Amino acid sequence: LAELVLETWDLQCERNGSEHRTAEMCGQQLVVRRGQPFTITLHFSGRAYEEGLDKLAFDIETGPCPIETSGTKSHFAVTDVPEEGAWSAVVQEQDGDSVSVSLCSPPNARIGRYSLTAEISSGYGGSSYHIGHFVLLFNAWHPEDAVFLREEDERREYILSQQGLIYQGSRDYITSTPWNFGQFEDGILPICLELLDTNPKFLRDQDRDCSRRNDPVYIGRVVSAMVNCNDEDRGVLAGRWDNQYDDGMSPMAWIGSGDILKRWKNLGCQPVKYGQCWVFAAVACTVMRCLGIPSRVVTNYNSAHDTNGNLVIDRYLSETGQEERRSRDMIWNFHCWVESWMARPDLAADYDGWQALDPTPQEKSEGVFCCGPAPVRAVKEGDLQLRYDIPFVFAEVNADVVYWVVQSDGTHKKSTHSSVVGKSISTKSVGRDSREDITHTYKYPEGSDKEREVFARAEHETSSLRQEEEGLHLRIKLSDGANNGCDFDVFAVINNNSGTERLCRLMLGARTASYNGTVGPQCGMKELPDLTLEPWAEQRVPLSILYQDYGENLTQDNLIKVVALLTEYQTGDVVVAVRDILIQNPEIKIRVLGEPMQNRKLVAEISLVNPLSAPLHNCIFMVEGANLTEGQLVKEL
Repeated sequence: LAELVLETWDLQCERNGSEHRTAEMCGQQLVVRRGQPFTITLHFSGRAYEEGLDKLAFDIETGPCPIETSGTKSHFAVTDVPEEGAWSAVVQEQDGDSVSVSLCSPPNARIGRYSLTAEISSGYGGSSYHIGHFVLLFNAWHPEDAVFLREEDERREYILSQQGLIYQGSRDYITSTPWNFGQFEDGILPICLELLDTNPKFLRDQDRDCSRRNDPVYIGRVVSAMVNCNDEDRGVLAGRWDNQYDDGMSPMAWIGSGDILKRWKNLGCQPVKYGQCWVFAAVACTVMRCLGIPSRVVTNYNSAHDTNGNLVIDRYLSETGQEERRSRDMIWNFHCWVESWMARPDLAADYDGWQALDPTPQEKSEGVFCCGPAPVRAVKEGDLQLRYDIPFVFAEVNADVVYWVVQSDGTHKKSTHSSVVGKSISTKSVGRDSREDITHTYKYPEGSDKEREVFARAEHETSSLRQEEEGLHLRIKLSDGANNGCDFDVFAVINNNSGTERLCRLMLGARTASYNGTVGPQCGMKELPDLTLEPWAEQRVPLSILYQDYGENLTQDNLIKVVALLTEYQTGDVVVAVRDILIQNPEIKIRVLGEPMQNRKLVAEISLVNPLSAPLHNCIFMVEGANLTEGQLVKEL
């Protein structure tokens, strides 16, 4: 019997890419999803393959030290009846000298880059042929995969969509920023795999790390740690919040993840400068979607950073309303993290679904700057003892804020202030460019019996003083349009909800601010030492905020923090109101010129009106998107 010789082969990248929804990644190599068959064609010379006479088997290996017991190596022969839960090969069809073979991985296979070898034996002799490499990803379309997502429109949004919106601004003025996730761009998949191979757990124990790459919980934890560089682990991004970005890119300048990941790769896996929370979250979302895990960026407004775990954020104000830093606890205007969809077999079944992952370096978890995956359901139910990092996420959306007024003799006076933390938790809607409010997935309605029950389970009695119906009420209102380059007014609105006249002192001040809660120089101040409030009356006190006072000190976050402090002389009671004003930049307008035609060059006009009386020099328009000719435009305005 003549020897069977394998002459050529075809990994059928185009067909498999289409069937596995990986076509855009299949330019250089085959990319498939686990648990789903893919077809390769083998072309023999000399004679045709004969089933029964010829034995055909395959070897797959992943990682630097593949071992069968670790799930990183497998040998399997062609069979009529594939074994469930294992790698399998079935002959699909035979056409002369060609044989089509359907290969399939188990739905819990390790993800990553595999080598594929065919072994052919006829009688006594045999040969092996290295057929090539392929990449295996998680599969949200397979019911037995840990990342299975039932709805097709959600799979399209959270795995396949390369464009999205990230919500920023403030709770009173929510803005959206377009982001190009670009998980299918050329070169991104190899970079994501390199990120896994650069993580300290891999460098410490390569076999153990690769054997755990079947678990999205493990992958999520690794990605959360590797997107920041705070552990000197060659992470992707360096964080900076002090407005000093001259030796890198301002966090506000990024509009896509691909540029950041490619820079990290080109720098020899050295951190890219600089990121803030939405940049960390967006890059992590790109990596997770690229690997096949459904993911989305979420924004929490008035997000607490509770450093001592007591679920209370203490803020200290001087008698003039100026903030004093006496605590590492912070309230961020907004904070972004990632949610990824996965089963939690390590926990009870109730905790499958969305998991919070926070790659912004804030606190250490098991000695490493990472956070999560924390089941969103466990955050809502106050189950703080479960893995991972639920107390920190719980505090981000539930901590109470207490304002203390530091009096001239050094004593602290507790003020009344309504609950402000964890508002308008937002993400992009499925299939639409609109905002979906997902606050209800993190917490029960405020003031409800269920909310109080959850606080009790979290071993914390809510300590904030709810504003009483009677007494003094204070809030801050904004006049129409706080536009960059313009003057505008804010108002302290005071209500005396009682039948007696009140004599008070009002301090009203404004400072430029950053979104992480730090404040800059003063840009407006008013003191009324003898303010008489008639019974049942409302009084409005204006404060003018002038561009000449805030313009030079405005950070790239475009925020001004207004604090009002109302002290009643008779009782000594203090009422505090705080509001963050988002200064709106002029709108960038995009106008398409001419009729869009397929496969034809498209020209668009980008315009911006400079609202200032002085010209702007060396402005850069950054344009990014799918199939765009990359480039920057430098313009005088």
